[in-house]
Amino acid sequence: MLAGRSWDEWISRYEVSHRHPVNRLCHTLGIPLIVLSLPLYLAAWPLHGMWPGLWLVPTALFLAGWILQFAGHLVEGKRPEFFHDWRFLLVGLRWWTAKVRGRL
Repeated sequence: MLAGRSWDEWISRYEVSHRHPVNRLCHTLGIPLIVLSLPLYLAAWPLHGMWPGLWLVPTALFLAGWILQFAGHLVEGKRPEFFHDWRFLLVGLRWWTAKVRGRL
């Protein structure tokens, strides 16, 4: 439950703007790249003295993930849902998790 709505309600709304197969593929690849980049940033921060260029890896993953997201929405012809409500950033991750588990 998130903000008084069930996860099923959030996912249903999310799927309305994620119907095109190219957009779905872009999100299937882009979401994990973004998620993976975040802990890598945290790991790179204390190591920046030993490996100053280490932050480039999570930056590249983060940017590639977002490029895929926006490219997918360009193909879909719809704005990302998080432009309407920031909570869709969490819903996108939940959608990806359900998709990987074969529930979508």
